[in-house]
Order: sequence, then structure tokens, then C-alpha cells
Amino acid sequence: MSAVVAESLCKTFRVRGEAGRVHHEFVAVDDVSFTVARGASLGIVGESGSGKTTIARMLSGLERASSGTIAVADRDRSTPVRSSGERRRRGRELQIVFQDPYTSLDPRQSVGACLEEVLRLHTQLDRAGRRSRILELLDSVGLDERHASSLPRALSGGQRQRAAIARALAAEPIVIVLDEAVSALDVSVQAQVLNLLGELRARTGVAYVFISHNLAVIRQVTDEALVLRRGRVVERGPTETVLDAPAHEYTQRLLASVPVPGWDPHAVCGRAPAERAR
Repeated sequence: MSAVVAESLCKTFRVRGEAGRVHHEFVAVDDVSFTVARGASLGIVGESGSGKTTIARMLSGLERASSGTIAVADRDRSTPVRSSGERRRRGRELQIVFQDPYTSLDPRQSVGACLEEVLRLHTQLDRAGRRSRILELLDSVGLDERHASSLPRALSGGQRQRAAIARALAAEPIVIVLDEAVSALDVSVQAQVLNLLGELRARTGVAYVFISHNLAVIRQVTDEALVLRRGRVVERGPTETVLDAPAHEYTQRLLASVPVPGWDPHAVCGRAPAERAR
């Protein structure tokens, strides 16, 4: 059974001008297909505007595909939700972690209350069971009991992202979509969160769809990589192969743009792709 199967995904936005009239259509995602196995990790990379976040929003149900299909755990979710039970099931199967945890967490809700809400919705645990599970979730992401009563503003950026990951894990999903989930963190905290994600995947068997423009991050946390340009897939394969021996010119240019010590933005073409990606 696959965690996620996306086939021929397309998303077109209508851009409106004055008086609300359609000025033109913008194709954000154009015929994208991929499969993520249970417990696997797929990286989706590309420059800003390449369609990465639109794919994340379609997977999570925040956007509806113009055409194509999405299945999670072999259940189609291409059509709109028709019942509250189906909405809960979809939420239980797939969770998303956004780039900025401060805007995705309720600023008036403590971390413990946030986790409690998810557990009430997606589990049959009683009050004592939920309390015990909250402590387990906090511990699994490197937080402790005192953080349960903290509001998001009292936490550091890394702690807020850990809380967002704990919230995603609370539903015991099959797959988690991480949309630039570490890009707002400083390098040391980013490394801690990436190590945490690797440990959680090994322990729980959750699958990841990891969306990022950071190729070093993709190298660390994914098994396969898919490269997008202007909404279309230009290259795909095992992550190490894509990053160490890119076949497509666009992937080569992405790798050439990664800063390294002594990097010269005007003279990147002469450096080997594998050297730049490390």
C-alpha cells in the first residue's frame, strides 16, 4: 500500500484584472505525478513559483486540483469532502507542517490545549489517556511537561516548530507534508529539527513529502527527489543521484546557485555540481 499516489496533477489559477474580469490563466502545476511508499520520504524542490507549495496545498485539501487525482492510503481524495466523518479521516491520514509555526498555531491556545484538541478529534482516548499521550508527544519532539502550558509567543522558533510537529503526529498520520518546515530556523536549530524528523520517521514509519528550496535539507531527509520548474517535473530519481549527477540543465543551475565558501555568483558554472551541493 502506498502512502501517497498523485497522478497527472494540474492546477490553473485565473488571474483577475479590473472589475473582476479574468485577465489570464496561470498554470501553477502542470501534469505532475509521483508515488510515496509507506515510510518513505520524497523531496520536492525548485525555485520560488515552481509549484511546490501548490502541490502541498492540493495534497492537504487546501486547494482543489484542476485535473488529476490524489490518493492517500489507496483512498481517493480528489473530490470535495462530503461529510464530517470523511473530513476527520482525511485529516487523520495526512497532516501538514507549515513554514511559519507562529502563524499556524493559535496564539491564544497553549501547546497542551492544541494537542488535546487533536486527540479529542482523532482518538478515542479518555481525559487521562489524552494527558498521558500529550506528555508522550512532547517528549518525542524534545519538549517537556512545562511546555504544555506555554503559549506560542513564549516559545523559541525551534520550539514552536517542534510543537507543530507534535500536533501533526498527534493524529498518527500515514504521511506528513512539510512545506519549507525548517527554512525559517537558524542553522543549528534547523539541524536539530531535521535530526528529529529522521528519528521520528524511523520510529513511527510515517512518510514525508518534504518541500524545500534548500538542497542540503533535501539531501539529509529524503530518499527520492523531484525537481520542478514552472510547474512541470524536469528531473526525478534517488536523491543522491539527482544531487550528485543531475541530468537536467535546470537542476545543474539550481546546484550551481548554492553558496559555498568562496562562492562567486558570477562564476558558478565552472564548479562541479556535486561539490556545490555538499
